[in-house]
Amino acid sequence: MSMTRRYSSTQYSNKMSLQSLSSLLLLVTLFFSPAFALKKSYIVYLGSHAHLPQISSAHLVGVAHSHRTFLASFVGSHENAKEAIFYSYKRHINGFAAILDENEAAEIAKHPDVVSVFPNKGRKLHTTHSWNFMLLAKNGVVHKSSLWNKAGYGEDTIIANLDTGVWPESKSFSDEGYGAVPARWKGRCHKDVPCNRKLIGARYFNKGYLAYTGLPSNASYETCRDHDGHGSHTLSTAAGNFVPGANVFGTGNGTASGGSPKARVAAYKVCWPPVDGAECFDADILAAIEAAIEDGVDVLSASVGGDAGDYMSDGIAIGSFHAVKNGVTVVCSAGNSGPKSGTVSNVAPWVITVGASSMDREFQAFVELKNGQSFKGTSLSKPLPEEKMYSLISAADANVANGNVTDALLCKKGSLDPKKVKGKILVCLRGDNARVDKGMQAAAAGAAGMVLCNDKASGNEIISDAHVLPASQIDYKDGETLFSYLSSTKDPKGYIKAPTATLNTKPAPFMASFSSRGPNTITPGILKPDITAPGVNIIAAFTEATGPTDLDSDNRRTPFNTESGTSMSCPHISGVVGLLKTLHPHWSPAAIRSAIMTTSRTRDNRRKPMVDESFKKANPFSYGSGHVQPNKAAHPGLVYDLTTGDYLDFLCAVGYNNTVVQLFAEDPQYTCRQGANLLDFNYPSITVPNLTGSITVTRKLKNVGPPATYNARFREPLGVRVSVEPKQLTFNKTGEVKIFQMTLRPLPVTPSGYVFGELTWTDSHHYVRSPIVVQLSS
Repeated sequence: MSMTRRYSSTQYSNKMSLQSLSSLLLLVTLFFSPAFALKKSYIVYLGSHAHLPQISSAHLVGVAHSHRTFLASFVGSHENAKEAIFYSYKRHINGFAAILDENEAAEIAKHPDVVSVFPNKGRKLHTTHSWNFMLLAKNGVVHKSSLWNKAGYGEDTIIANLDTGVWPESKSFSDEGYGAVPARWKGRCHKDVPCNRKLIGARYFNKGYLAYTGLPSNASYETCRDHDGHGSHTLSTAAGNFVPGANVFGTGNGTASGGSPKARVAAYKVCWPPVDGAECFDADILAAIEAAIEDGVDVLSASVGGDAGDYMSDGIAIGSFHAVKNGVTVVCSAGNSGPKSGTVSNVAPWVITVGASSMDREFQAFVELKNGQSFKGTSLSKPLPEEKMYSLISAADANVANGNVTDALLCKKGSLDPKKVKGKILVCLRGDNARVDKGMQAAAAGAAGMVLCNDKASGNEIISDAHVLPASQIDYKDGETLFSYLSSTKDPKGYIKAPTATLNTKPAPFMASFSSRGPNTITPGILKPDITAPGVNIIAAFTEATGPTDLDSDNRRTPFNTESGTSMSCPHISGVVGLLKTLHPHWSPAAIRSAIMTTSRTRDNRRKPMVDESFKKANPFSYGSGHVQPNKAAHPGLVYDLTTGDYLDFLCAVGYNNTVVQLFAEDPQYTCRQGANLLDFNYPSITVPNLTGSITVTRKLKNVGPPATYNARFREPLGVRVSVEPKQLTFNKTGEVKIFQMTLRPLPVTPSGYVFGELTWTDSHHYVRSPIVVQLSS
C-alpha cells in the first residue's frame, strides 16, 4: 500500500521514463510472485509413531531431524526447514507445525506419507452445589453408596486441562492431607508456578499462537499463570480440593470442591488473549496433548472448540485420538452456539462431548415494580444503596442524540445518554455484547442499577453475573411484561432486591439456551453431544489477576466466581471420569463413556421429561443420552466398549482411504475391513440418518457386573417399527460379551424429520439405556 502511495505522488513527473516504468512492473511482479506469497502457520500431520516402549533422547532428536529433512525437500534447504518448523511432534503424534506459504502447503499435502495439511486454526474457550445436585453428597453428608465414597474421592488419579493456565494460590489447589506424588508422574512445573502434591504439573504452549498473530514473545506469553480465570475455574471444577466457606461477594456460601477432590491436577496452558475471536490454537493444543500423554495424565479436560470439521484437519480430534489410544479419557465441551441446531462441536467418536444444563440452585434477585408486580431474576451483584423505589427507564429511551435505538436498547458502548440515565434503573435487552459489558455501560452512564431482560432465543435461561452495579437478569416473558409497563406508565418505578441463594428450584435440570445442539454435521450417524451436566451459574476457583467480569475497569477481586457455559459442564464430567477411573482402573475410555451415558436420566426434579430454555420438551440433540448420574455410572451392569481397531474401522466406514487410516494407525499392515459399516459401530447411542427402508444395526454388550440375565425393552420412535434379536441376553461371568441386533423400518405413513425412542437392557437392578435417533424422509 505504501509503495502505491509513493508512486502516485505529485512530486514525480507524469512523463515517467520507459526504464522507470519497467522497473516498477518488475518490482510489482516480484512482490506478487510465489516467492512473496503470504506465509501462515500450518500443521503437517504424518499419522502415528511406531516407537518402542523406551524412547531414547537420541531417537527423538532423529525424529525431529527427519521432519526437517522432509520439509527441506519443499522449502529449498535444511536451514530453511529448521527456521520454518516451530513444533516437532515426536513421541505419539507424528508431524510438525511450520510457517509455510499456500503453494508449499499444497505440495506437501500431495506427498503419500502425509495424512493432512491444515491451517493452525484458532479456537474459543467454550461449585459448591452441583455435586449435591448430582447426589454425590446430600446436605453435606456423603452416603456410603456415593461414588465419592466408593472411589476414594478420585485419589491419585491425574486430571489435566487445556485452558488459560492456573492460579496456584487458590485454596482449591491446596495439598493439605495429600501424600507423595504418584511415582508414575513424569510431568513438571514451570518456574512461575509453585507446584505441590495437589497441583503437580503446569506447562505453557504458545508457539502456535505467536506464529498466527506474529506477536513477539515476552514475559506475558511465557507463563502458566492464569490471568483470565477460565482455566482455574475449569480445573477446580474437575478436581479442586474441598474449600469451606466459598462464595462470591458473600452469596452462594458453601463448600467448594471438584468432582474428584482428591485427584492430582495439572494445567496445560494453550489459550491466550483473543485475536480475531480465537485464543487457543491447534498447533499448541497438539503439543500440549502430546506432553500430557507422556507426562502420565489419566483424564484430559478440554473446554475449547470451534466449528466442527473433518477429523484429519482438526487438532483436537487428532490429538485426542492419540490420547485415547494411550488410555487417556478425553472430555470436551459441546460449544456455546445453541440453541441453533447442527452447532455441536468436538464430535469425534473417541471423545466425550458434553452439553450444559441448569441445576436446582438460583441466586435470586427479585425485581419489584411500583404497581405490585414482581419478577424473579438472578444476580451476584451488590444491593442498591437505598431501600426505595427508583425511576425506571428503557435503554431504548436513553439513547444519545441521533444514536441508534437498537444499540441503546442493547446497552452498547457509547449509545446511552448520561443525562437520561443518571440515578435510574436502566432496563437493557440481552444480546450481541456481553452481559457484564451492558452493566459496565449502564454504570458508566450513571445508572443506579440495571435490569437485563432476556431476548427470545435465551428464553428462561438466566445467568448470575457479578455485575459492577446492582443488577438482575429476568427471563423473556417477564422482560416483555416489564417493557410493556415502561411504555404504558407515566412515571415507572421499581426496585432490585439483594441476591440470595435459593435451593430446590424447579424445573431442574433444563437445557441451557447456549448449549450447542445436534445433529452432528460431520458424521450424522453419531449422536452428539453424548451427555449433559451442570453448566449454569457454577461457582469455582478464579484468578485474582483480574476482576470477575474480566473488564479492564473492574478492580474487584474474588477467589471464587460464577461462570456459565459448556466450559463449565465439561469439567463436571471430567471429575466423574476421574472417579470412575479410580474405581475401575482397567476400564477403557469407551467403557467409562458408556457407563456415564447409559445410566443417565432424561427426567427433571418434577419427574417430567427434561425441557429446553423455553420450557418445551428437550430431545437427545440437546442432552445426548441425558443428564449424568455419577452414583449409577459406578455400576452400569453392561457397557458398549470400543478399541483402537474399532475407531479405525469407523474411519474406513465414513470414507477415509486405507492409506490414510494406515498412517493414522501406525500400522503399515492395517487394511480397512471389508464391509465396515457405521451402523455397526459399537456406540452407546443408536442413530440412523435417512431411514427409507428396513435396516439392521449390530451392537456388542460387555458384562462388567455379576452374572445376570438382561431383557430388552424399547420405546419406538414415532413412525418406526423396532425389533430386537435376541430379546434376552444371559451373561455367566464378568467380562463376557454378547451380540444383539436391532432392526428398524419405517411405517407406511410416517412423519418427516427426526424422531426419538430408546432401548433399555435390564436385569431389574441395572438399566442400560440408549437413545434411538432416526431421521425419516416424507
